[in-house]
Parts: sequence; structure tokens; C-alpha cells
Amino acid sequence: MTERTPLLHYRLSTSVNETEQRSSPVGVAVERTPAASRRKASKSRPQKLSTFFGVVIPTLLSMFSVVVFLRIGFVVGQCGLYQTFAMLLVAYFIISMTVLSVCAISTNGALDAGGAYYMISRALGPEFGGSLGIMFFFANVCGSALYVLGLVEAVLATFGVQEDVSGLSSTQYVLPVGYWWSLLYGTVILLVCLLVCLVGAHIYARATFLIFLIVMLVLATVFISFFAVRPHMVQLPVSNYSRVHSANFTGFKLDTLLGNLKAAYTVDYTTGTMMTFATVFAVMFNGCTGIMAGSNMSGDLKSPSYSIPRGTITAVIFTFITYTLLSVLVACSCERLLLQKDYSFLQDINLWHPFVIIGVYSSTLSAAMSNLIGASRILYALARDELFGRVLSPAKKTSRSGNPWVSVLISWFLVQLVLFSGKLNTIASIVTIFFLLVYAAVDLACLALEWASAPNFRPTFRYFTWHTCVLGILGCGVMMFLINAIYASASIAFMLLLLLVIHYLSPTSSWGYISQALIFHQVRKYLLMLDVRKDHVKFWRPQVLLMVANPRGSVGLITFINDMKKSGLYVLGHITLGDLESLPSDPLQSRYDSWLSLVDQLNIKAFVNLTLADSVRHGVQHLLFISGLGGMRPNTLVLGFYDDCTPQDQLQDAPAFLGAAVDGLGPSQDPEEPPGLQFPGLRTGDRDLGPQEYVSIVADAVKMLKNVALARYFGHFDRADVLNQPRGALYVDVWPLNLLRPDSSSYVDTCSLFLLQLACVLNMARAWRRARLRLFLCVEEGRSPQGPEEKLGQLLRELRMSADVFMVPWDHVVALHWQRQGMTGPAVEDEEDYANSFPSNATRLSDDYIRAVNQLVLQRPGPPPAVRFLYLPRPPADTHRYPTYLHQLELLTRDLGPTLLIHGITPVITTDL
Repeated sequence: MTERTPLLHYRLSTSVNETEQRSSPVGVAVERTPAASRRKASKSRPQKLSTFFGVVIPTLLSMFSVVVFLRIGFVVGQCGLYQTFAMLLVAYFIISMTVLSVCAISTNGALDAGGAYYMISRALGPEFGGSLGIMFFFANVCGSALYVLGLVEAVLATFGVQEDVSGLSSTQYVLPVGYWWSLLYGTVILLVCLLVCLVGAHIYARATFLIFLIVMLVLATVFISFFAVRPHMVQLPVSNYSRVHSANFTGFKLDTLLGNLKAAYTVDYTTGTMMTFATVFAVMFNGCTGIMAGSNMSGDLKSPSYSIPRGTITAVIFTFITYTLLSVLVACSCERLLLQKDYSFLQDINLWHPFVIIGVYSSTLSAAMSNLIGASRILYALARDELFGRVLSPAKKTSRSGNPWVSVLISWFLVQLVLFSGKLNTIASIVTIFFLLVYAAVDLACLALEWASAPNFRPTFRYFTWHTCVLGILGCGVMMFLINAIYASASIAFMLLLLLVIHYLSPTSSWGYISQALIFHQVRKYLLMLDVRKDHVKFWRPQVLLMVANPRGSVGLITFINDMKKSGLYVLGHITLGDLESLPSDPLQSRYDSWLSLVDQLNIKAFVNLTLADSVRHGVQHLLFISGLGGMRPNTLVLGFYDDCTPQDQLQDAPAFLGAAVDGLGPSQDPEEPPGLQFPGLRTGDRDLGPQEYVSIVADAVKMLKNVALARYFGHFDRADVLNQPRGALYVDVWPLNLLRPDSSSYVDTCSLFLLQLACVLNMARAWRRARLRLFLCVEEGRSPQGPEEKLGQLLRELRMSADVFMVPWDHVVALHWQRQGMTGPAVEDEEDYANSFPSNATRLSDDYIRAVNQLVLQRPGPPPAVRFLYLPRPPADTHRYPTYLHQLELLTRDLGPTLLIHGITPVITTDL
């Protein structure tokens, strides 16, 4: 009497074998032809599959595989019937949550070839789709090799070396055994799979249908055998971990059922490993996967949205019923010892023993074929999406019928390489984990679409919620770490690495990014929660609207203000003069992409707001009114200074901006490339606004309670050169007094404190932390007996600001003014109101006095500063004084280098905790 060895190691993975097929060649035009021509055309097109052939059969075979024949007894024998039911319920609950997500996504629109990869990439974007697609591809490649080697092992277990009962000698050689012989058998089996896959999905469907009939016939004989076969003793396979040689098939007996109800974990006779609930559950769960085999045939289905939900759910219900019935029948008729020591016992209790062997062969061959064709379809979809550039370009080639034969050959070659490993017990776990990671990603895609609340996400399958998606993600995640925590962590790390590579190397896709929809949804919610009535000075931050006439001459100012925003709102505003009524279309729409490209190239965090107006003044008013939403609205307006300085084209000199737009070659002809920087040349003639209108803009902003900053000499400002100065040579000078008030002595009004706050904010930016703040306080001898330096130092300590304070005598400067006026100055009743206003005697301020103030600021000892902050008085109430006001500001800041004239009306500083 001879003994048998187990047909397959219990750790053999029975992971999902997803298959996918492209529906038709891209770009095929369908013409109306005569009847004969149409019949001829229909023959050349690939035939589409129905629900039964395209979804039900692949899913059933993927979920059954060899588990139904070789693992049912193992699970019941180790766990008992109670825990087997619990495991089945938990496992099918996990996969059912994923099935609901698959059904929802598949009914939300037209599906193309790619299956799970197509779903994930079109929902979550190219990064997640590409990374998981690569993992899915390798999982199918390894899975195909796994099943080929499993089939070789099963064949050799039957037709290879047969040992006697004692295991002392070999008695018969039907097939030669050994590493190279096993490799040869595997290569032959793989060639058979290759030939089927090269013909196409239709012949594959016919082959799987034949295998399906065989598996169903074998299952039918298994069920009948429980009732038809009489009780008898079964000889157990020889094992180093078991010395028992026989066990009983008792038939239906109550004692047998009672003995199999509870768990009795023991040592696995094939590996010597002590079984636990987790290890058995991991093995059993492999037989519950395979749910995407039908959805991955999306490109070959007549109606994917109809077939995938119905076919997948039908297959899941059928397999659950089958596993449950088999578990009950096994528990009622097989002795516990038989279940624990012989995983292929169904062969011995079958009406005809070779039936089960045929079922194992058929299901394993189907699994190997399914994984091979699935891998080729995933590779083809990845190549067609060009996420990896030209590396995968050959894989896009197809036959006339649409079969990606190059992808099939590449996949076959990789499977052949894996066959050289000989054993895949270690790879089996990570293959299963890869599949579970893909399932979790499908749940995540469905969850993201549901949470984004996008109007276009309206699947016809509505039996899901975000709760089912979350449960599916958690279930797949728990199973991954339950199977192997190390492999699960490694696979997630591998996915993240691929995600980063694709993010930085792949071109921008036109699929849409779910992240943008989620961000929109969350931002809208939080903007509604951002209540302006709850604003507090402790949490104030600058929110800047920078008016830019032409970015070519404003790069220095744009980058500088970006450093000064302190995580606040930053808006680049631009005005185009015109009347929409007289124009054929809105001229701003075509320019918006260039502004966004500018933001990307400068690497700044800013929004862009363009407007069309009949004048610059009205345009600024529009932007101040409409920029921002809710509590995120600009509180500070920044303008370039009104002077006669010739602007410099900073884009033309910057290497990062050398391109078609700068060279005047026009926009790129490739629609996939980002748009060029399409900006007009710098002005050479008259301005679009005069000095009166310019000052009016400042006055309007003050009336609207906006802080104002006028930036001068930033046309030649080079941020890189400034910040590359050696340590200790970078300074920021702050003059917190109103220098256009000869009798000014207050440095603690709102405007002065706002000046200090902006300087401190700039110093807090990472790039400007090396800068040293220098505060200059102008004093007259004998005018401030209370010690302004000590008072200012105390204020800085209370405000937690670090700066060097310098007292600057300016008696000789003030004397120039009083000598001209012949007076001791006007009486001041409200010091702060007067300090914030343009002085009433401004028209009598002499140019000599202002030039002297300019020299006072310019000739301070020490290294020159990178930028100066000066006090900007409020524009005069009398509009006739606007030109004088602007002239005096020009004299004040002449030749000072990069300078900000700042007028603050917002309380921004507090000493409270």
C-alpha cells in the first residue's frame, strides 16, 4: 500500500487573479457601411463578454482556486465549526465592504481597460494609481508563477516519486523529479498559458468556461460523495511531524459533529508550525479573495456598469454558500484527526479519486492563466497612461483585435524569471498583501469620492456609504498585518516610494485629482467656520494684496512680500483696462494660466486675482472688495512706488524663466506641457494712471480700513544676492517715527507699532532669521527728558522683539524747518491723530528739510541695510495736495534702496498672554 504527500503546502497563496482587457484599439473610427461591410468589420472587432462569462466565471474560479479542495478540512480541523463560521463571516464581511466600493465606482461612468488600476488612478490621481498599478502588476506576475509551481507540485505529488508506507525507499518513478525537471514542467505549463493569452480574451473566456464546468462537476461529486460513500478508514500521508498513519471517514454522525464543534489547534504536519487563530484565518482568507477578477475584465465586457455589480455579488454569494455547506458536511462526517493530518482527504472520500485531482489541476491552471492575462492588461494600461515615460512604450502595441501581445510577452518573461526561484512560499504572503493593499485603495477611492460630494459622483449602485468604505479599509489593513506585519509595512513603504517617484517624474494628467475635490470641500467648511467676529489681535497675521502692473519688473517685490506674509493670505492683483461690453470675450481668461505658471516658477504661496476695469483706481477698489472669502480677506494693500525709475525685465534675466514665452516664440504647441509666461513687454511710454489717481488709491485703501505699504526700489531687488550676504552683514532698518512731522516724538501710535510688527514678521521668516533689526529713533536734545531709549527698550521687551535701538539726533534737521517757518510749531491736542495724518503744515515743508531727512536716513553709520521700513503719513484730506504729498514722499525715499513706506491702521500688537 502506498502513501501520498500533500498536494500543496498550506501556505500556498490563493490570492486574487485579476484580469483585465482593453476593449478596442484607441482611435478606431466607426463608419456606416453596407451590410456586407458591416459584417466584415464586426468580425475584425474583439467580441465582448457577457456577465456570466466575463465576471461570474473569472470571479468564482479566482475565489475557489485550490482552497475549496485543499483548505476546508484544514480550517475545520484546526478551528472547529464554530470558529470556522466566525472566520467566514468576518472574512466575507471584509470583502463585501470592498465589493460595495467596486460596484459603486464601476457604475459611476464608462470603464476602460485596467480594472482596479483604472478605478484607482481615475479617482485618486496618477500617483496612487501608478504606484498601486505597479504593485498590482508584480502581484499578478508572482501569483501566476505561484500557481504554476503549485500545479507542478500537485502533478509530481500524483505522478512523481511514490514512497511505501514506511517511507524507506522509492518504489515507482512515473515522472522524473528534481529542481530542473520541476522548472521544465513549469515552463511547459506557462507556455500553454502564454498561447491562450496571446490569442486573446475571448479564447481565454472559453478556456475558463471549460475549466469552470470541470470545477463545478468536481464540486458536485464532492457533495454527492458525503452521502454516497460509506464510512471507511483513510490512510494518512507520511510526515516527519506526524506518526499517525490512519483516520476515519465516519459518515454523518452526531458524535463526529460534536467532536468538531470547538477549536483544537495543533502542529501543522507539513511544516511543524503550531497553528493559531491568526495563522489559520490568514490561510482561509486567501480563499475569500478574488473579488476583482470580474471588474478587471472591464475592457472586454459588453456593459461593465451592468455586469460588474451583478456578476461580482453573485459570485461572492455562491462561494460563501459553498464554503459554508462544505464546512458543515466536513464537520459532520470526518474525524478531527483526518482533517488535521490530511489536507487532501477529499480525494479519498470521493466517488472516483481522480476527480479531486482533476479539480485541483483545473483550478490551478485557471488561476495561473488568469494572473498572467491580468498582469499583461495592467502593464498595458500603465504603458498607455505614460506614467513612466518611454520606459513602457513597447507595451502599448496591440494586435488587430486589440490584444496587447507585447504586454503578454513581457509578463510571460517575468513570470518565467520568477519560476527559477523554485519555491514561492515566502513570496505568497506578500503577493496576498499586495492584493489587499489594492482592495484598500479601491475602498479609499470610493470613500474619497463620497466625502468630496462631487456632483458627478452619482453611481447607479447606491448600496454603500462612507461607513462601508471605512470598514473595508480597516478590514484589509488588519488582514495585511495579520498575515505578515513585516511584509505589510514593506509593501506600504514601497507604495509610498513609488508614489513620490511618480509625483515628481510623471507629466500632469487630465484625469482629475480627488485631492482637489477634498480640499475644496474642507476649505469651504472651514471658511464658514472662520468667523470674522471672533478675530483677536493676538492671532493677527498679514494678509496682503500686492498690485502688480507687469510681473516682468516686479519679481523682486513679489518674492520679498512672500517672505513677509507669515502664513497669511497672499494675493497677486492685476488690472486690465477695458470695457467688457465692447470686447468679444473676457481677455483675462487667456492670461490666468500665465500668472499661475509665474506662481509655480517663483515657488511662492500666492493666489492670483485679475480684474477688468475702466481705471486703475476702480480696479483696485474691485480687488479690495472681492478678494478673499469670509475671514480670509486682505488687510494690507501693497503698491509699487510712483516714480520715474526705468523697470528692469527680471524674467528675461532669470534662467528659470528662459522658455518659449520669454523668447517671444509664442505658447507651446504641446497641450500637455504647462503654459508659458505670456506677459507683455515693459512700458516705454505713458503710464495708465497719474499721480493724483495714485494717491487717491492710497486714500481709498485707508478709508476701507486697509493698511497700506508703498514699495520703492524693488525693481532691482535680488532676493538671492541679499540673503547670501555673510553672517552679521544683513540688516533691516526701521524708522518708527513720522519723519514728515518735524515735531514728531511719538513712536507708540498704531502706525508705529504696525511698522514694528511687519519688521518682526519679516525677521521671523526662515530666510531672514540671520537679519538684525535696527531701530532708529529721532530725538531732539532736551525734548525728551523721560529717556525714550529706555522706554523703547522696555516696549520691545514686552513685545518680545529683538532689535538694536539707536538714538539719532536731528536738531539740525528740524532747525531747517523752523527757520523757514519762523515758528515753534503748531499746538497739538491729539498726538496720535495728528501723527497719523498728513501734517497741516505739509505744504510749508521745504524741500531742503525733506532732503536733510533723506540724508539723515541714508548716511547712518554701519553697513547699508537690505531693506528699510519707513513711516507713511495718511494722505491729506484736501485732494489738491496729493501731488505735493507724492513729491515729498519721493524726496524722502530718494536713493535709499529697497524701502517700504508703511501706514498701519490695524492694532496688531498686544502684551497680553
